[in-house]
Amino acid sequence: MRKPALVLGLAVLLTLTGCATSTPAGGDPAPDPTATPLSSRQSPAEAERTLASLRRVDDLPLYEMTYVGAYDAQAGLDRPTPSPVGCSLFAALGDPDRPLFARNFDWEPNPAMVLRTDPPDGYASISLVDISYLGVGPDPAGDPRLLDAPLLPFDGMNERGLAVGLAADDNARAEPVPGRPRVGSVRILRLVLDQAATVAEAVRVFERYNLDFEGGPPLHYLLADATGASAVVEFVDGRMRVQSGRESWRALTNVPVIDVPEQRRRDDHRYGVLAEALTKAGGTVDAPAALELLDRVRQGHTRWSVTYGLRSGEVRVVTAGGGRREYRLPVA
Repeated sequence: MRKPALVLGLAVLLTLTGCATSTPAGGDPAPDPTATPLSSRQSPAEAERTLASLRRVDDLPLYEMTYVGAYDAQAGLDRPTPSPVGCSLFAALGDPDRPLFARNFDWEPNPAMVLRTDPPDGYASISLVDISYLGVGPDPAGDPRLLDAPLLPFDGMNERGLAVGLAADDNARAEPVPGRPRVGSVRILRLVLDQAATVAEAVRVFERYNLDFEGGPPLHYLLADATGASAVVEFVDGRMRVQSGRESWRALTNVPVIDVPEQRRRDDHRYGVLAEALTKAGGTVDAPAALELLDRVRQGHTRWSVTYGLRSGEVRVVTAGGGRREYRLPVA
């Protein structure tokens, strides 16, 4: 879908709180100047501008980068990618004027990146990437492997106010449907952010592919949009299942939710904390309250907490490295 050119506005706030710096597991891979990016469809000048935009903004370490030019979001779809574990997510949709999506990303102590993209054939978005999956470490300056960063968003929101995130679900099993291309379980988020304006459209993107959970734990997904719609996508007995609607809130941790009674879901501590708080609030929380709620369910390996304002376009990121960042993505 083509759209008018969109300029991303960015408001940044950094607050250092003195938290300990984490060191990524496995050391710091050296930049590989001979690496050939899988997805880049940029001119040399665009690739140079993209890499030049990289800057370190806190001690997670967290980086920011603006991707200039085009990429092929479907390049190498059949290559599996490792998947993260943990995570707590929720959509607070009780106030139609302030729908909000929030998540904790719980995984290994790896460097991360806030990535801004505005592809010529899709929607602009802001997403968070664990850049260790690209083969780079905490000092990635000039590494051409960063040009594949658009392929691995672990959560994000696009200019239409559609947000998506993932969490491990050990019970999930995806059987391939004949005739559908295979896509990695993280890559599907990029296809959703680029192609879907609503939850219904995002579900249709999922339906076009066979998800590949090889290389990591199986996953399930939370979706929400600016209209107040939300959905959970899970893989039950090999088949994709969707639970959707316009409830005042929806939460997801690492336990299945489809066909599972609510009380059984609440036996999971983190889900129970989220459900109790969101029910009490009628599904209405602002970004500061959402971050406080995420802090209540954070784990020792929580790497970042993020909130996405689905109508306001406000994005707030808090990292284990002691940083607080604020962004604004103009949304339709």
